Amino acid sequence: MRVVLYQCHPLPLDVAGNLQRLNTIVSQSTDVDLLVLPEMFLTGYNIGAKAVAELAQPHDGDAAQQIAELAKANDTAIIYGYPERDVDGQIYNSVQVIDRHGASVCNYRKTHLFGQLDREMFSPGVNAFTVFELNGWQLGLLICYDLEFPENARCLALAGAELIVVPTANMTPYDFIADVTVRSRAFENQCYVAYANYCGQEGDIHYCGQSSIAAPNGVQVALAEQEEILITAVLDSQQLEDARTGNFYLADRVPELYDPLSKR
Repeated sequence: MRVVLYQCHPLPLDVAGNLQRLNTIVSQSTDVDLLVLPEMFLTGYNIGAKAVAELAQPHDGDAAQQIAELAKANDTAIIYGYPERDVDGQIYNSVQVIDRHGASVCNYRKTHLFGQLDREMFSPGVNAFTVFELNGWQLGLLICYDLEFPENARCLALAGAELIVVPTANMTPYDFIADVTVRSRAFENQCYVAYANYCGQEGDIHYCGQSSIAAPNGVQVALAEQEEILITAVLDSQQLEDARTGNFYLADRVPELYDPLSKR
């Protein structure tokens, strides 16, 4: 499966503008199985609670329908971040997966909210760690800060994830996460990790870029720097096999020792 990450400057408060540049990217790209966009791509991330409330949409809202048409017209699956308004009025930091046929196959809500910035805008998701099939691969989703808790990626790996996709809005001075944590999660779980970040500035936030796709051996098979760019990697099932043959973290776990982790 050919995976493309779009590292871009945020375009805050401009849903139509973000849909237009997505249309441009998808239309100009060829031989792409999966396009991954950053966290809250649809509206921008650092926009405040009032704007989030005004711009939030249901998972099957107008933007989702437009993205579904784009995916279907270009035979490309799309993963994008957006503010989701649930039927009960709660607003979540969500990521949706639209397959190449235009169908929604997964909608994930960020479970671990980052500081006051997230908590003022969103309710925490309570999703189970769902693994779903896309183009013959088993995928799981996390959003930004979620990846920084090793339990989350491990739950997905134990559920069979071969690729963990992480739309993010990671900022300085947390470059370490983009540089080290992404590779560590891939290596310790013997799976691919795709980490799609912003670059540039949004209000007082300076994004650190460094979007990447890390292989199950921890090697960055695609890596951005600080510029707006598309990066690409072709996932290799043999790399999964090799990693799982030579790395025994999952098999050597001793789960009964970890019970206290869930009781503190």
